[in-house]
Amino acid sequence: MEARDGAFHVTPGDEWRQGQTLYGGLSAALAVEAGTRAFPDLPPLRSAQIAFVGPSTGPLTITPGLLRRGKSSAFVSVATIGESGAATQATLCHGAARDSAHIFTRLPMPDVPGPEGLPDFFAGGRGPTFSRQFDARLAGGGWPTSGSARPECLVWLRLRDAAPPSGPATLVALGDALPPAVMTQFTAFAPISSMTWSVEFLSSATPPGGDWYLMHSIAETAGEGYSAQTMTLWHESAAPVLISRQTVAIYA
Repeated sequence: MEARDGAFHVTPGDEWRQGQTLYGGLSAALAVEAGTRAFPDLPPLRSAQIAFVGPSTGPLTITPGLLRRGKSSAFVSVATIGESGAATQATLCHGAARDSAHIFTRLPMPDVPGPEGLPDFFAGGRGPTFSRQFDARLAGGGWPTSGSARPECLVWLRLRDAAPPSGPATLVALGDALPPAVMTQFTAFAPISSMTWSVEFLSSATPPGGDWYLMHSIAETAGEGYSAQTMTLWHESAAPVLISRQTVAIYA
């Protein structure tokens, strides 16, 4: 990304495309990265609210703005504009760590086999163009368009990049890599579109970007042409690092 005139400018390559638009996880990751670069002295990123307003096409202009900074927290807005107009709108919440008597985690990693030897989730052209940037192994649940009775999947993920950076932007890029869980119930391909994404980062300590991560994606409701789903991401050490929710439009 190039910083110029109070904004960041980038033209992503075609290898990150998802149909006619940019892969949503990269659109969100670019917003997170732009906010981090614009305000590097803020506390750790704790959450992000992302709206996929329109298609991210052509050269992108990403403009971060500081909404408010308090004693321990700060809010940043990030607007992304492409050649088709408004593309992504993000609100980032930063918060400093503080001492607390309450420390617990109730997100145990599912007991699944390790990634070695498991089938390639995107084999045989199952995924869009951007999926070639990820190594993905199915550990449980169903394949997309498999007619599964339960709309969920468990997949090991890592970036194919030999040395991806560590940080929230990399976790965001990983966190949207799977097709919506409701697609496991499809029996034939049909268009879908992520509309909103709420992401929570569970620790200020970010594991290495090139490690394996286990994603559990489960659709909890579907109706009136929309699905609501929850996604949880664990590092290979079994530490949960990200939990998120999405609203997905279904055209089937």
